[in-house]
Amino acid sequence: MEPGAFKKNDCIHFRVFAPLKKSIDLHLVFPEEKIIPMEIDQNGYWHTKLDFPCSGLRYFYNIDKDRDRPDPLSFSQPEGVHGPSEVIDHSAFNWTDDRWHGIPLEKMVLYELHTGTFTKEGTFEGIIKRIDDLKELGVNAIELMPVSSFPGSRNWGYDGVYPFAVQNSYGGPQGLKKLVNFCHQKKMAVVLDVVYNHLGPEGNTIWDFAPYFTDRYKTPWGWAINFDGEYSREVRDYFIFNVLYWFKYFHIDALRLDAVHGIYDFSAKHILREMADKTDQFSKDQGRPFYLIAESDLNNAILVTDQKNNGYGIHGQWNDDFHHCIHTLLTNEKTGYYGDFGKLTQLEKCLTDNYVYSGQYSPFRKRNHGNSAAGISGSRFVVFSQNHDQTGNRMNGERLSNLVDFDGLKLAAGMTLLSPFIPLIFMGEEYGENAPFLYFISHQDPNLIEAVRNGRKKEFEAFHWKKDPPDPYDTWTFEQCILQWEKRTKKPHSILLNWYRELIRLRRVTPVLSDFSKKTLSVHFMEDKSIMAIHRSKNKSQIFIVAHFSDRQDKCTMKFPIGKWIKRLDSYEEKWLGKGSILRKKKSNQYEIELKGFGLIIFQLN
Repeated sequence: MEPGAFKKNDCIHFRVFAPLKKSIDLHLVFPEEKIIPMEIDQNGYWHTKLDFPCSGLRYFYNIDKDRDRPDPLSFSQPEGVHGPSEVIDHSAFNWTDDRWHGIPLEKMVLYELHTGTFTKEGTFEGIIKRIDDLKELGVNAIELMPVSSFPGSRNWGYDGVYPFAVQNSYGGPQGLKKLVNFCHQKKMAVVLDVVYNHLGPEGNTIWDFAPYFTDRYKTPWGWAINFDGEYSREVRDYFIFNVLYWFKYFHIDALRLDAVHGIYDFSAKHILREMADKTDQFSKDQGRPFYLIAESDLNNAILVTDQKNNGYGIHGQWNDDFHHCIHTLLTNEKTGYYGDFGKLTQLEKCLTDNYVYSGQYSPFRKRNHGNSAAGISGSRFVVFSQNHDQTGNRMNGERLSNLVDFDGLKLAAGMTLLSPFIPLIFMGEEYGENAPFLYFISHQDPNLIEAVRNGRKKEFEAFHWKKDPPDPYDTWTFEQCILQWEKRTKKPHSILLNWYRELIRLRRVTPVLSDFSKKTLSVHFMEDKSIMAIHRSKNKSQIFIVAHFSDRQDKCTMKFPIGKWIKRLDSYEEKWLGKGSILRKKKSNQYEIELKGFGLIIFQLN
């Protein structure tokens, strides 16, 4: 039997793991107040049932006749994280996506968004109203930042404390299902960000039931999840069930696993490998693919290595090295971890071997970092020039549009969307949104609020940024982050939007741009001129990209592969508000190219 509160045969079955407690009572608070004793089984699960339909019923579990706590497997917290849990009948939703068969991961063009700031409504309903705009852009998968219940109404989502409950201020479980169903009708996949390395500090009461946490390991967020100690089997089952819960009851297509380097497990079979096993089995049973995409800063290829080769078998991974290469080449920033990057030779290594740091010394970390991912398909890596972390973890939340000129934005987009990886766009970047994406909270505990403020200040010490960061608790901080959609219809924003559309279209219709093998790719660069040439070839489909990572004017002689080449896209053209480029043929397949500032030119074999 599944844990939680489930309807079965016109009964509601309640089941909660609390092996060390003397008593657990079901405390009903709506529609009537009632205390119902529960019984414990040999596995440490307390259980009872109600012999009448009661969807919408609200309840606590009372522990040892002493304190009420929401259900650790609460499916809804309509009164917030401190209020009662609500019974949800998942079978009641009228799904109409039975013809949806998913999108292969390697075909996805991802669009990361934060529900609360994506629209002025700040809800799932608000997202639905913009799906046609994203579809028209060429995006075929949205990626939602975490939606599990968190304190208050303003939060990035990584402070969630009820992993199964959908944030009530966003629209709750019904609103999320409606969004997913609508996306599938529009042939768009939905990826959900989930957090399995910690739970937030405020409202986190699941520790009161069982040993869900351990002090054997230390994470940046406090105690680690207990994946390998006493009672860890049930803790592992809790999070594995959460993986399958989103797939089964919400029809989510893929999960992005937040910061898996914060997951500590020395079991013979790592929890991530077990999650991948269960996901693959679920995919097989359902007859369509479901995916796990990990975020990790370890550069450890074991994550995306197939299980037959002793890897974990995770289907994809965010690749921060790509971002750091692009960002430093465009901005010339050298503070913090950006000090490890800034050379074209590193970008070349990233394009050909996936990781920049694959075991060599990292000056920022003051140790050797990573291992080799060479030979692994680029279809296992998600890349970006912006995302919520790299923007929001700047002191002032500046987007790339606030740091580089218009030409730099076009270059960043081209390198990302035409890369031999899975591309991700951060909400608003497609039209050069310049509203910041700051860190914000709406905790209720004054001491915690102050601790968050001080923690943000300390976090930026390595970057030597002056002044204090904006107050994360101030409503103003949150309001600054709401996208200003009206900008996308005005120049130069509308020009950049069209540039993104054309890049995505080119990726879709050009066969070699859908090939992720590094055997079909060669990279050459001139470090002194900040110029890189990328040749991608598969059968008769060939692309030659010339990219310039400098705001100065440079000239070079470029030898093209043999064949007749036509210029397919040129960011220097006036239609893209470019400064102009000059292409002179010197002899067969050899051209002199003059580049005026940041930009790229895409040639295609005719």
